[in-house]
Amino acid sequence: MDMKLEVVVVPVSDVDRAKDFYTALGFRLDADIAPDDTFRVVQVTPPGSPASVVFGTSVTDQEPGSAQGLHLVVDDIEAAHEELTRCGAGPSEVFHDAGGFFHHAGTRARVPGPDPERGSYGSFLSFSDPDGNGWLLQEVTTRLPGRLDPATAVFASADDLAGALRRAAAAHGEHEARIGAQDPDWPDWYARYLVSEQAGTRMPS
Repeated sequence: MDMKLEVVVVPVSDVDRAKDFYTALGFRLDADIAPDDTFRVVQVTPPGSPASVVFGTSVTDQEPGSAQGLHLVVDDIEAAHEELTRCGAGPSEVFHDAGGFFHHAGTRARVPGPDPERGSYGSFLSFSDPDGNGWLLQEVTTRLPGRLDPATAVFASADDLAGALRRAAAAHGEHEARIGAQDPDWPDWYARYLVSEQAGTRMPS
């Protein structure tokens, strides 16, 4: 049975303020429903995300600001920093962790700047919403093996697909240089590349 993460509930003290904050970041407003004065549900979805965020009135008993370590994935951490700054989110500087692969809790072991090798999963930034709920952005450019089904490839947006096609085009140019000829089966090669890149399996040679 598939079990797909659908919604993350974020506790806030001022629903309208939270709604303004998240939609200013480009989160899509999916719903704002208030059947009475005691119950309100607002759902927003980060750009390109299959999972959504819910906040409102009487939707959680958690204290406002108590949600921490919420992760969003981007393919360019420095471009994300520029965008969040422009949108008024006040992000931290880009950092990597002294331990390497993931990051410590809070701000411990943060090292300024992106991962020196610019390895996938290794670069981060953080920001908080007006209540102090803590978010992290993680740069992921190539998935680890087994993370995604190698039989499928899913692109959350046209921009995601365009970026993948550009990377495939660059890799295919190197492939043609190696074989010393034009590849008549380039559509098949592109398809294998796109699926392999997402799934973290062996890339076509």
